[in-house]
Amino acid sequence: MLPSSGQPADFPVMKRFFDSELETFRSHLLLMGETSIRQVRDAMKALVESDAALAHHVIAADDELDTLEVKIDEEAARYMNLRAPVASELRLVIVGMKASHDLERVGDEASNIAKRAVRLSAEPPLKPYIDLPRMSGIALEMLRDALDCFLNGDVQKALAVCHRDTEVDQLNRQLYRELTSFMLEQPATIGRALELMFISKSIERIADHATNIAEEMIYLAKGQDVRHSEQVKKPASPAT
Repeated sequence: MLPSSGQPADFPVMKRFFDSELETFRSHLLLMGETSIRQVRDAMKALVESDAALAHHVIAADDELDTLEVKIDEEAARYMNLRAPVASELRLVIVGMKASHDLERVGDEASNIAKRAVRLSAEPPLKPYIDLPRMSGIALEMLRDALDCFLNGDVQKALAVCHRDTEVDQLNRQLYRELTSFMLEQPATIGRALELMFISKSIERIADHATNIAEEMIYLAKGQDVRHSEQVKKPASPAT
């Protein structure tokens, strides 16, 4: 399960949220987070091990995330209609709904990776799978940390998630350059290289969804919209 440390003293709204009727909402969001992480991990395992059966399992399991997203939306709407939440609680419910939508999209990207893993399993690997697992490892760490921030109100940790997005973007661009060279030098590799490019893009999008959740957490804790601001951008590396 996702880590669950004690609630900070200056975060009473989160405590009321978890100790009230929205416990089911919280549980479903936790389950959705764990499911999306498992889906991505299994999709990448299917790719690396050329396991078409596992990839098909990932594709079939996407409906689980869709069902959870609908449940979360219904629970949030019911709470808002019946409990007349104050502004801070309303913001909390809305942020939770947005997080569930991002998690559903993570599931979609896992399915996309799995579909390409099925096609690639019928051919020899173009190159050793090193960069893609590394990218997915970072993206999943970001996603888990973002969900932990949502639960525990850790703004600094949320900012760290946002800063790591640049790391995934850089790896994505690096892999694109390498695969482009493959296609130019060996036209027979074009099909496999394109599949790997699309998988890399899916991982990059998963990191983006983790960043979205972290940004919403900052908004929840501070009432400040930090999207597209300098605050969430990683400082430029010094020139070498």
